Amino acid sequence: MRRGRPGAPSRGTAERALTSVGPQDTAEAGQRSGAAPAGPRGDGEPSRLWHITLSVSGAEAPLAEVRRGLEQLAHDHPFLLTSRYATDHAEIRYWEEARDLHDAAAVALRLWGEHRSSARLPPWEIVGLEVIDRGTYHQRVAAGHGPLPAVPVGVHPF
Repeated sequence: MRRGRPGAPSRGTAERALTSVGPQDTAEAGQRSGAAPAGPRGDGEPSRLWHITLSVSGAEAPLAEVRRGLEQLAHDHPFLLTSRYATDHAEIRYWEEARDLHDAAAVALRLWGEHRSSARLPPWEIVGLEVIDRGTYHQRVAAGHGPLPAVPVGVHPF
């Protein structure tokens, strides 16, 4: 199932190559090179990294099935950082590349529903969404506020 704006390359294309996003990586690519990076559509519009925290909740489901579904989601969504889960809720954190906050939020709001069937996720609804840019994320971490960097990466119980 394809995510993103019409005309955007699929996640597996060379244009979308991301290898690592760490606290030491504070300068945007455009600042390093002096030029704006190509956008997701290759149209010259700058793209940015956004830290996404998606919270879902619903009727209780067996813990093993929730874990298996989140592990499949992590396999299907290559930039998933970490998931925490319980029998009736979960939190997913990852980085998304998008032109602006609106695009990043739109993709994030589709994530759970688009993967619900393929990953056999519980029929939960999205109950929370936070989208912040990379600079804000690193400022919060440096100040001791907000979520710590997603370590260890993976799927873990609350």
